[in-house]
Amino acid sequence: MSELASLVQRLEVAVGRLESMSGPGAAGGSAGGAQSEYVDAFDEIVNGCVNVYLGLSQKIGGDVQKHAEMMKQAFSAVRQLLVTASSSQKPADAAIPALLQPVSKVIEQVQSFREANRTSPLFNHLSAVSESVPALGWVAVAPKPGPFVKEMQDAATFYTNRVLKDYKEKDKTHVDWVNAYLCIWTKLQEYIKKYHTTGLAWSKTGPVASASAAPPRAPAGGCPPPPPPGPPPPPMEVSGGGGSGDAGDRNALFASINKGSDITRGLKHVSDDQKTHKNPALRGQSAPVRTGPKPFSSTPTRPAASATPTRTLPPVLELDGKKWKVENQEGDQNLLISDTELKQVVYAYKCNKSTLQVKGKLNSITLDNCKKMGLVFQDVVGIVEIINCRDVKVQVMGKVPTISINKTDGCHVYLSQDSLKCEIISAKSSEMNILVPQSDGEFTELPVPEQFKTVWDGQKLVTTATEIAG
Repeated sequence: MSELASLVQRLEVAVGRLESMSGPGAAGGSAGGAQSEYVDAFDEIVNGCVNVYLGLSQKIGGDVQKHAEMMKQAFSAVRQLLVTASSSQKPADAAIPALLQPVSKVIEQVQSFREANRTSPLFNHLSAVSESVPALGWVAVAPKPGPFVKEMQDAATFYTNRVLKDYKEKDKTHVDWVNAYLCIWTKLQEYIKKYHTTGLAWSKTGPVASASAAPPRAPAGGCPPPPPPGPPPPPMEVSGGGGSGDAGDRNALFASINKGSDITRGLKHVSDDQKTHKNPALRGQSAPVRTGPKPFSSTPTRPAASATPTRTLPPVLELDGKKWKVENQEGDQNLLISDTELKQVVYAYKCNKSTLQVKGKLNSITLDNCKKMGLVFQDVVGIVEIINCRDVKVQVMGKVPTISINKTDGCHVYLSQDSLKCEIISAKSSEMNILVPQSDGEFTELPVPEQFKTVWDGQKLVTTATEIAG
């Protein structure tokens, strides 16, 4: 009797697995069939907007095409996870990171490719994709994966607008590329709202999901599944340096994504008296003032050694090909780049409480992920970019056509007489001030608007800057 009972139990398990793997046409409308419906809906996105984006990327070629091939793998990895969830029960929280590893790995590759090709003529295309690709991590977000995807789509808009500005009158292919790429995230939000409103929907029958399961076959016309994941990656270094070899911050992001429903546990509540839009006292002075903060001293002093924090990576200041790399500098007020050429660029990453002086004329300068950083430069023929920074000061001694401020809190820009026609482009930033020189050597400080009003005039949207009276 015990052997018969064991045999019946094994048969029940086998039947349950077959039912959970049945398609939408399975008899009885099993739970597996219902879940498989959302895999088919995801395939519609891949066969639609994603394939249009891939085709236009191939037409543009170069780095955009290479980036698109990585995105193709990313969507394949997401589809593999969806198929697993449609036929398997949700595993324990400890097992979920292993299931998410193929997705996070490809996302990291997409972002690393952009960092390794900052001098690419198609850098804005690469940045649009790199800034928004974490949206594919929605499979680990609960209870609101849809708004998470919307936030990532908004992060791409800054760069897609640049692409439209550069190619709107030159090449319609790039305009179509932008529309196809943004279409992906719009359709994905609609898809999530319908099938995964509060998080990835797992099957209620079938075996518990395992990362060792064989990858499923892709449907005709869809993206082929990636190879099975390899051995676990080495321990993540959250405090890694910049450049093409650094993935510290990105690894930290993926580690957060892998937390699943615990992703928001570390957030703390911000009261109304700490919000600038509800507490006027926190906002900067709205009217121009006659004098502003003084620019950098010509002979800065180095802080005491005891105040320098412990470094996790050695500082870097070197010329790598055409790029000056300035990384992991802590408390150094005497950083100097003097032997420059027009074709060279400067890329400063994760520099804190330091001052960098750049002499001569060069192509571009980028400050990325820097805090309490000072930059003094002579002439730049391209653009100066401040990205993901806090409390930075930039002083122009000569000329610069464009300064871009993106995702930065606290930025003072000191212009020279020769750079008064400079264009200031800002997005997702706060506490920005432009200081204009006067004849007596003093500076007039002018705040950059952070709040805007948009109205419909009957034919188009009209946007104007607004000021809130304190």
